[in-house]
Amino acid sequence: MSYNSIPSKIDIDVPDGTSGAWSVETFVVTEEDERWEMVRAAASSSSRGRYVPAGTYKALKRNGHIIMSNTSDEIRDHRYFFSRAKGKVLINGLGLGVALKAILNKVNEKGAPAVELVHVVEKAEDVLKLVRPTYESDKRVSFIHADALEYKPTLRYDVVWHDIFDDICADNLPIMHKLHRKYGGKTEWQGSWCRERCEYIAKRCW
Repeated sequence: MSYNSIPSKIDIDVPDGTSGAWSVETFVVTEEDERWEMVRAAASSSSRGRYVPAGTYKALKRNGHIIMSNTSDEIRDHRYFFSRAKGKVLINGLGLGVALKAILNKVNEKGAPAVELVHVVEKAEDVLKLVRPTYESDKRVSFIHADALEYKPTLRYDVVWHDIFDDICADNLPIMHKLHRKYGGKTEWQGSWCRERCEYIAKRCW
């Protein structure tokens, strides 16, 4: 999977359900909704052209607030990770499993699976209850109930991806920096979800 072949759609098979404060819900964006989204995106300097095309999607919510979804913009937010993922991978933050599903389906130039194993670290037990059953049949995947900031990895990974953030905000940067220092000696490459956009926001505020 090259940078130019990042999937624009990843269907998520996690069933709708609720556990504690967390829920997985299907939602539909109509063509009229899409038109309004495009108008909003064009008028907003902060959205930078982001809008949701018409279609059916899944959302992971906490207390009714969307934490992540499988919309096309959120998929593109993982593009660097998708293009880099290979060998042994650590993902901090399960979410709906969008990133996990994408890399499990990735093949190398020989047509073989590009990813050998994936360790997924997730702090919220309710998220694990809702999402883990959909992916645990793949023997390459191991789920770890732990805090990414406290977890002590026992392997050296080819790639580490940090996605433990609720939204795109400059306030995420100190945690990103801490994570990158913590895992820097345990991986060949690491990245954080929307780090560039968080840095852009921070520069505008300073």
